[in-house]
Amino acid sequence: MRLRAYRGALPAAALAFVLGACSSPAHSPTTSSPTTSSSSSSSSSTTTSGSTTTSCGASALAMSVIGSQGAAGTFEVSFGLRNTSSTPCTMNGFPGALLLNASGAPLPTTVVRAGNLSFTNFSAVPVNLAPGATAYFNLGYSDVPTGSETSCEMATQLEVTPPNATTHEVVSASLSVCNHGTLTVSPVFGSGSSEVQTTAPPHP
Repeated sequence: MRLRAYRGALPAAALAFVLGACSSPAHSPTTSSPTTSSSSSSSSSTTTSGSTTTSCGASALAMSVIGSQGAAGTFEVSFGLRNTSSTPCTMNGFPGALLLNASGAPLPTTVVRAGNLSFTNFSAVPVNLAPGATAYFNLGYSDVPTGSETSCEMATQLEVTPPNATTHEVVSASLSVCNHGTLTVSPVFGSGSSEVQTTAPPHP
């Protein structure tokens, strides 16, 4: 699968990502509507109009950062969600996200679904994941303070909740998120989706 980069060069040392997932703290992510403040695998995912499989829970998924790009203060980060179970599962919709500091404590976070970024603003469709297959979602944020804001949220981890799930996993990532911790997220999508072309490139 070839993933095309979001246009723009990533500023030096702007982001430092550590791949992998670890156990999550006992709290729930904050999500909102667009107007509300607050891995690699050779298998491919299959996108269908419906599925009889169970929803993908966090315990069945290996989550990782697969790439990032940035330009003019806007950063794109792409995440992979690989089905590590022995049975198919389905995802449909938007993931939840919560910024965490180094000790795992939650930071102020506002999640905007779809938003107006080209790599997040597209329709959700069901994604049926075979064992070993990977689904994706994109995340966008700004590192430029706005208004009277003098500092931005400095997160070293991101808590991710799969669509329609009640459990979550934590991915290590260094994110300097301005606008009161605003994250714009895309719906999940499969490797066969045309939206793959909007994702950031995988790490070497």
